[in-house]
Amino acid sequence: MRKAAWITMTGLALSTALAALRYFSLNPIVFIPGQKVAYLANLGPLLLHVSGGTLAIAVGPFQLLTGLRRQHPRLHRLLGRLYLAGVLATAVGGLLLARIAMGGPLAKLGFAALALVLLTTTTAAFVSILRGRVAAHRAWVIRSYAVIFTAVTFRAWLGVLTSLGLPFDQVYAVGAWTAWMINLLAAETLLRMGRARWHQPVPAVTAAGGFLQDVVHRRV
Repeated sequence: MRKAAWITMTGLALSTALAALRYFSLNPIVFIPGQKVAYLANLGPLLLHVSGGTLAIAVGPFQLLTGLRRQHPRLHRLLGRLYLAGVLATAVGGLLLARIAMGGPLAKLGFAALALVLLTTTTAAFVSILRGRVAAHRAWVIRSYAVIFTAVTFRAWLGVLTSLGLPFDQVYAVGAWTAWMINLLAAETLLRMGRARWHQPVPAVTAAGGFLQDVVHRRV
């Protein structure tokens, strides 16, 4: 990942994590108007979801740093355990909250699917590293973090589309699906582009090979 892209992603992630801390005040004013009553009646799942999501989205970017993984493997493993704990907490909390989500059945199903996809991708990452499949582990971590990053893109989705005058409930319901699906699609595209670049011959190596081949032919 390019440095500028990583800094941008990390900045958005940390700002979202900091913004989420306001929910711990339990002040009803911080909740979406249509969710106040439901959230206050389900504080346990809410705080589980928020605390886990805050931890995972804040830790995740540092797990993507190749230098950290190579130079500080113990720290990488520690952060990995924290990320896993955060994902489990936010996914379980999300599943419990999905049933009370505003936006109707479409939104409820969307948030439940989001939690299940998050659990699936993160479990795949964990199983991959247990089996020593480092490349597969890294790919699944990228997919997992793309799903966690929905905390950022979903809010952006709400802000942009509601500013266009579209009905909030409809935007909320559609966003419950599209925000994480677009993130996963972007992650998969980046992974495939990375694989394509890996399989292409390196220009410098190709040129050197051609030079050596010419030398051999001349000597023959």
